[in-house]
Amino acid sequence: MAQRQGQLRLMAKVARLYYERRMKQAAIAEELHISQPRVSRLLKAAYDVGLVRTIVTTPAGVHTEVEDALQEMYGLDEAVVVDGDERPDLVRSALGAAGAAYLEATLLGGDAIGVSSWSAALLEVVEALSPFSPSVATRVVQLVGGNGDSSVQVKANRLLTRLATQTGGQPVFLNSPGIMPSAQDVDMLLRTPSLREAQEVWATLTIVLVGIGAVEPSPLAKQSGNAFPADKLAEFRSLGAVGDICFRFFDANGLMVSPELNRTVVGIGPDMLTRVPRRVGVAGGLHKVPAIRGALRGGWVNVLITDLSAASALLED
Repeated sequence: MAQRQGQLRLMAKVARLYYERRMKQAAIAEELHISQPRVSRLLKAAYDVGLVRTIVTTPAGVHTEVEDALQEMYGLDEAVVVDGDERPDLVRSALGAAGAAYLEATLLGGDAIGVSSWSAALLEVVEALSPFSPSVATRVVQLVGGNGDSSVQVKANRLLTRLATQTGGQPVFLNSPGIMPSAQDVDMLLRTPSLREAQEVWATLTIVLVGIGAVEPSPLAKQSGNAFPADKLAEFRSLGAVGDICFRFFDANGLMVSPELNRTVVGIGPDMLTRVPRRVGVAGGLHKVPAIRGALRGGWVNVLITDLSAASALLED
């Protein structure tokens, strides 16, 4: 018993010197006339028997427990959750800052990056993105046609060019509308030499950044002229569509609906998109929850950046 008490006393003394007085292990060894390896063993033993307890205090605005729960429920590689707000513009701003921080921490070099063209949230991401030095991207390519009304097309161009500038990648435009009247028109467009480079880059992508849209088109897509007409949207809804990524509409389980209408989209195909190793979806707000849930269930994205209100609703599934 006395020997046990002596051992506990030494553990406690070593632990207090290390954690409270911030002494180095070598200094503790010298002061107590024991070896440094023994100091290390005593510190581990002090933790094992409960003399030392680690408490992690989560800062305000950090939601690691919610992120872990999302990752477990939906099989995500990573989730980033930011504080929410009732104002959509403030939600987008928070998502933009979080998306930029995520990219700054995880783009390590040599990436081929794909980005959807008509996403206000992604525009916020690239505006918040700091320049990398040295460069971390080889090429940055549009995933869906970026041509549209000239007053809005400038935003799609800005999204691509700023992302390319900040990452050091060569910008590759998909110079066409995002939606065409027929599948035959799409086939003819994709055979043109001017669109060949983008298609070649799609096959080499290592990461994509996509917005997740509700069935109702975003103001940016609508203003650009890249939105399905009302009768086609009604058809999507009748087939159970809850949202889209790059104008590819899917149902609550993430299954693509109306392959015929999806063939009128000028952009990367779903099969090629879902083969990209890292697929980052940026979306938030309660109105986006059905679309986000469908995208997660269908494996359209494996990294999610969203806000707390949407994340909480997703966990109620």
